[in-house]
Amino acid sequence: MENETFGGDALININGEQVPTLELLLMLTLISLLPSLLIMCTSFMRTIIMLSFLRNAMGIQQSPPNMVLIGIALFLTLFIMTPVIDEINETAYKPYVNEEITQQEAWQRAQVPLKEFMLRNTEEDTLDFFMDMGKAEAVEQEVELPLTIVIPSFMTTELKRAFTAGFLLYIPFLLIDIIVSSTLMSMGMMMLPPAMISLPFKLLLFVTVDGWQLLFSAIVGGFN
Repeated sequence: MENETFGGDALININGEQVPTLELLLMLTLISLLPSLLIMCTSFMRTIIMLSFLRNAMGIQQSPPNMVLIGIALFLTLFIMTPVIDEINETAYKPYVNEEITQQEAWQRAQVPLKEFMLRNTEEDTLDFFMDMGKAEAVEQEVELPLTIVIPSFMTTELKRAFTAGFLLYIPFLLIDIIVSSTLMSMGMMMLPPAMISLPFKLLLFVTVDGWQLLFSAIVGGFN
């Protein structure tokens, strides 16, 4: 790799090809931000928040570990996003690899399936809010909106739905805590921590109703 200067622009020689320095820096910046962008544009955010709420509601702070929760969220995200990934592969990636379209056209095509997924799972009121705040022009089809409007609208909706699901996850375990606390107080055992007694009952309830399968089906079924 060699550095050269041509017409006032710094060039980097990579495998015999001249690449402008600014273009290369921009590309590296986008690659570094890509994981965060993909997390915000997929089902990962809602999934990991719901899993975290479940762990806190059960009162088991370290089990499953964070790495396990992240792994579960990643594979559920891959399962949910498979149709979108397949469409991007067929309409954008393969034509670009076969040199049928340019890089810019491939990027434009890749946005469409991702936008459609986000818009299907975005509330209209939230989308209108960001359109008004961003002073976006009205379009015939919502898929024509820029990502700067679609992504924050999708993120806001996902946070709302994740916290709503977290509230619902807390209810059954909260009832167990209340029952155990009331029973211990009526027995005069106020010095015994209620969490120590309620935890086995929470685990028993969760295992009895096949909680993991119910949770996973609710997460997957919650996306359109």
